[in-house]
Amino acid sequence: MNTTTAPPAGFVRHDRKSPLTDPWEPIWARTSGDVVVLGVRADEPHCNSRGFVHGGLISALADNAMGLACGRRTGQPGMVTVSLSVDFLTAAMKGQWLEFDTVFVKPGSTLCFAQAFVTANGQPCARADAVFRVVSRRVAA
Repeated sequence: MNTTTAPPAGFVRHDRKSPLTDPWEPIWARTSGDVVVLGVRADEPHCNSRGFVHGGLISALADNAMGLACGRRTGQPGMVTVSLSVDFLTAAMKGQWLEFDTVFVKPGSTLCFAQAFVTANGQPCARADAVFRVVSRRVAA
């Protein structure tokens, strides 16, 4: 994977690790207040056999960015995705810088609604909407 290309200014290594996203590292984050923007430089592990960034990666990272933003906005770190919808506007390609920016969060006591835009080199490539359920952290049995 190409790790020599620095991210845009303001991005640092994303500190929330997950077995799902480990193969996609490095993932970058820029935070300000309750805004979380995730970023990644598209490379082989992010693409399908045609060289396009895979829709599953776009969906997962948009979900991640929106869930983090909802958690920051509500002060509740426990969010579980209830529904997720992604509209793919155009293909993102290997080598492009992808940003996952949550632009709307409507928090509630049990549900939180969010919308994110995904850009590839600054051009819109996807839009996502999600609903999250606010949950308290519990130890799995």
